[in-house]
Amino acid sequence: MRNSGKSPTMKDVAREAGVALGTVSKVFNGIPVGKSYKQKVEDAAARLGYSVNSYARGLRADKTRTVALILPCLDHSFFSELANAVSYELTRRDYRLVIATTQFDIKAEARCIQMVRQNRVDGIIGLTYAPGLEISDDLPYVSIDRYISPSIPCVSSDNFSGGALAANRLMELGCAKPLFLRIGSQVIGETDKRGAGFIAACDMKGADYTAQRFNDEDGLEAIYRFLDGHIIDGKLEYDGIFCCTDRLAFYVINHLKRRGIRVPEDVQIIGYDGTRQFFTAEYYCSTIVQPVKQMAETAVNILLNEERSVAPALICLPVSYAAGGTTCEPTAFDEEALQWQANI
Repeated sequence: MRNSGKSPTMKDVAREAGVALGTVSKVFNGIPVGKSYKQKVEDAAARLGYSVNSYARGLRADKTRTVALILPCLDHSFFSELANAVSYELTRRDYRLVIATTQFDIKAEARCIQMVRQNRVDGIIGLTYAPGLEISDDLPYVSIDRYISPSIPCVSSDNFSGGALAANRLMELGCAKPLFLRIGSQVIGETDKRGAGFIAACDMKGADYTAQRFNDEDGLEAIYRFLDGHIIDGKLEYDGIFCCTDRLAFYVINHLKRRGIRVPEDVQIIGYDGTRQFFTAEYYCSTIVQPVKQMAETAVNILLNEERSVAPALICLPVSYAAGGTTCEPTAFDEEALQWQANI
């Protein structure tokens, strides 16, 4: 019989199933009971419309099965793909996800951490840029793309190898004067190694390269001015460009096209992230592909592991290269990525 006017309780389920309250508790907490008793409890719960309040149960056990993900924003392809992958990994482990965005406001990052702590999450996965960010030792935390301290594991793609891979690919495709362009935060992170890898590969080959870095405060206009200053008689001085992100590659490609520079005929361009067009598995540009699924899975596994303290301070996952139409070679088609999109 339903508990009139109220949500059904475990006592109602026990009464409906004709079993002891302790038996109901065991069933809902995953403790083995006889098969017939388990079936009675589940059937009674279904008839009454009873569902376990795992959040309340978690509060009593000091576990809420909730994880927070802190990101700068969600309108960046890498951030949104990472959020999607983290959500997938948590859902299949029966965890909830809370997403907090900072809109690149470094003061908001500390507020976000405080906010999610007040909401009793079991841990945080964070991609942050605030200098001097402090994380208390009692807070389970995994960082993405940024080393914070020896006690906080950082999960990242192998940015150095990615930068070297991009440089080598440009040179293999005939680029004699490659350029590296970077725009980003002044806070040192793993992504800075993309430029270091590019420089190391070019130095090894004795290439005539340029590496140009800009901070967020400089803005895209600084990059546009730099490029315009190297267009002589309608021709760009560089024949290959490695952009630190696919998003930057998007802006660079469109700016060069407005200046009459053809991509890839006049200049070949490689980005970083592995950004794909919506509803297809086609890459927006030739790119260094980050293993986002593996990064999310690794971060979640570390965060939920009670032995998190033994995790390495830095976990670098291998990257790969994919042609996406902005280099002089056949484009790649990623059937696995298309299936991943369809499943999620």
